Amino acid sequence: MTYRISSVIILSVFVFSCNKQRDKTFPKSELEVSSYASSDHLIEAEELLKVYRQKHLKIIDFRKATAYAEKHIDGALNIWRTDIEDTSYPYKGMMANKEKLEALFRKLGIKNDDLLIVYDDKGSADASRLWWVLKNYNFESVRILNGGLKAWETIEGAMNDKLVPIISSEFILPVMSSLDLLIEKDEMIEMVNSNRKKIILDTRSQDEFTGKRQKNGAARAGRIPNSVLIDWAEAIEYEGTQKFKTYNELEKIYNRLGASKNDLIISYCHSGVRSAHTTFVLTELLGYNNVKNYDGSWVEWSYFKNLPFEQDSITKLN
Repeated sequence: MTYRISSVIILSVFVFSCNKQRDKTFPKSELEVSSYASSDHLIEAEELLKVYRQKHLKIIDFRKATAYAEKHIDGALNIWRTDIEDTSYPYKGMMANKEKLEALFRKLGIKNDDLLIVYDDKGSADASRLWWVLKNYNFESVRILNGGLKAWETIEGAMNDKLVPIISSEFILPVMSSLDLLIEKDEMIEMVNSNRKKIILDTRSQDEFTGKRQKNGAARAGRIPNSVLIDWAEAIEYEGTQKFKTYNELEKIYNRLGASKNDLIISYCHSGVRSAHTTFVLTELLGYNNVKNYDGSWVEWSYFKNLPFEQDSITKLN
């Protein structure tokens, strides 16, 4: 892994308060910093250990409530996918609106000047979904814990099964929402039917891509036409630390796309979670400038029988 050494590392936090951005800093240990295009939204377990009791820091355990109840990082709050989902659709997984997120954060006592540290136990796929949603709503004070719960356990960070006392807050998201990393169904249809230069990147497994496997929630198996496949899990040490691979390793993986850093890349998966992870890798770690995540992904696309699809294999439902 390629690193540079920094004698003093400051964790700079840019947060919104009443829709105005201000700075907060937390001291960090003398750690090696990777040569990613940006590590502004990434934090190592060793760094978190130095600051996790800071007043304006909220740790988010982004797992199911049952997993959270067994054990979690000391002081962590629990959020799960269904908490940030718009349930008005006839299919699951769509991004919640601002009002729902604001109500959730107020209930959890999250404040505008808090820095959120998000983790999961699945290689940061779920954590990346929360980062992606908040990024679209222009809330930038989010960092993903590299390696998630496994990294915290490795350094013997404090854990317990206790609930955190909560005092509700007055959290509000920024007035303007860029939605820079989002593409929705109608625009996706237009992209599929147009000759515009783009890469449609399927981040699922090989079996899902070919149509051999149909996951629960999808109306049929297959893929969006003209997709190319790079499994999201290639970007992490999946069977090991679950941390992101080095810049050079990631470059080698995504160079297979044959894309420049300015080309349009549209990622999708089953329900926009794994593709949010790939969006994080491409935009933050590798510095691609024009990446969109298709929110509805295959669950939405497969729901509409008139939309085109491709399939190579006999389907297995599971």
